[in-house]
Amino acid sequence: MSLLSHLSRDSVVPQTPDGAGLAPPPADRAARRAALFRETPAETIQRVMLGTAWSLQPERIDRLVPLAKLCMRHLLEPNDTLPNLAHTPGAPELVGIADDLSVAKLAEAYAKGLFPHAHFGPTKWLSPPERCVLFFDDYHMSKRLKRLMRQGTYRVTFDQDFEGVIKACAGKREGRWHLTWITPRIMRAYAALYDAGLVHSFEVWNREGELAGGGYGVAIGGVFFTESQFSHEDNTSKLGFSVLNWHLAHWGFGLNDGKWATPTILDMGFRMIPRSEFLRILGEDVGLKGKPGRWSVEADPRAVADWQPGTPGTVKAA
Repeated sequence: MSLLSHLSRDSVVPQTPDGAGLAPPPADRAARRAALFRETPAETIQRVMLGTAWSLQPERIDRLVPLAKLCMRHLLEPNDTLPNLAHTPGAPELVGIADDLSVAKLAEAYAKGLFPHAHFGPTKWLSPPERCVLFFDDYHMSKRLKRLMRQGTYRVTFDQDFEGVIKACAGKREGRWHLTWITPRIMRAYAALYDAGLVHSFEVWNREGELAGGGYGVAIGGVFFTESQFSHEDNTSKLGFSVLNWHLAHWGFGLNDGKWATPTILDMGFRMIPRSEFLRILGEDVGLKGKPGRWSVEADPRAVADWQPGTPGTVKAA
């Protein structure tokens, strides 16, 4: 089955019934993207400077020589063929140069366990030797988060404001360097994936109808690849992420790939597995039906707060 055979033919996003968080009409989407998917010259300079400082940290500096060799080889012998990691189990994290970020190439890359990444310079194909993944029976929500979900303070939607979500994901995080890999080029590439039905966003709206948190990721068959999340208010991304994972389990997805381990997702039940195991599972789950077309919420945060992962029937009962 072709990876693109299940794409939605209709990229128009439905509107929410109460008027909060309405998706922009298709005629306005191009203008909105042009306004959002950009950075000032000062922001570009800052990104390059911070990216350089990040690359020169002691724990990463040993990657510079392999990167230089890879770039030189690609310059002398350009090749858009994606590496087959099943045949090179000892490959490092950096496995290629990503000149082509078309929908077809990105879909093929994700199905092979690759994803693009670059703070500046050429975009690279990465595939960590270990992947941090969630099997939905292991998902964990803290008591504090469940209390927040039951308060009814926030409403969650899917695929209502992808542009606002990815721009917010690229924004400054409090207490951290403003270093992002979500460049205007990446925004445009994932916007094309969104239009093709392969990227999905989740939005968390507060009572004033403002975007308080959210995230986005790529869905290939029965695998969801989480790309990025943000919170403008405490725990809003965790709330929306919990609603998303309930739906992924409900729709029969095999796993959620978080790529690299962070304390936040490890606390939620994600765990590390070797790349070989990840590729084996990936090869099985990309053939699942998944959830074609635009997504809509089928269980609100209050219902998801009652989810007991690993207990038969609790997903559907919610």
